[in-house]
Amino acid sequence: MSAGFLPEPEQSRLKAVKARWQRAGREIDMTEYVVEFGRDGRVEPDGRLDAPPFHRNHQAIRAVLQRVLAGKSGDVVEAGSGTGQHVVDFARHFPGIVWWPSDLHDAHLKSIAAWRAHAGLANIRPPLRIDLSDPAWCPELRDGSVAPLLAVFCANVIHIAPWRVAEGLFAGAARYLRADGQLLLYGPFKRDGRHTALSNAVFDTSLRHRDPEWGVREIQDLEKLAGHVGLALTEVAEMPANNLVLVFERAEQARPGSPSPVHM
Repeated sequence: MSAGFLPEPEQSRLKAVKARWQRAGREIDMTEYVVEFGRDGRVEPDGRLDAPPFHRNHQAIRAVLQRVLAGKSGDVVEAGSGTGQHVVDFARHFPGIVWWPSDLHDAHLKSIAAWRAHAGLANIRPPLRIDLSDPAWCPELRDGSVAPLLAVFCANVIHIAPWRVAEGLFAGAARYLRADGQLLLYGPFKRDGRHTALSNAVFDTSLRHRDPEWGVREIQDLEKLAGHVGLALTEVAEMPANNLVLVFERAEQARPGSPSPVHM
């Protein structure tokens, strides 16, 4: 995320924070974020959008998926695919998995379709139009056109959307995941009421300034939400730029005890 995406008061505050930390010999990383994914990158003639954060985070995210999905096959939905760059990268590195990109915004759906055509990979399906605030998600999942899911992956969505989107995400995942399926969330999160970095606190303030229903979500609130639909948090993976990957499984599949921390 560039400082240009913040309101002017937050830009000034962030610059002051950075200056203090740099004087102390420390660096601060801003959480990666764009409201309309790809708007700050190039647009190809065929409609492919480019989101600069993809180039910074795709390898770290893929490393988590390589560990979690190793040796598995099946169908995976990416909820909120944005530009479509991640799903192409995933499909290229996981040829034994069928990838279903999705989004709600027309510009994103066009970009996803363009990236799919450009990549020419047989294991990427046409993008689904999914409204995550609706627990049923979309007709293709409701009518069984898509097999029970090996996983649902969702990056940088629930903090730029009302809470009902998180509710619908968890409800839909619980509805469509197969018995050993997993829900993976990537993004910034709060732990025990605290931000994991000062930059995330500034970011959270800027989100709530834009929309009071937005904001960096508390892990414990997501655990409660998961519990209501029969899911449980089983892993928290540390990621670059003060982000995390949260892994949820069906409660009956989860091992007793606290979620296992993983440092990437």
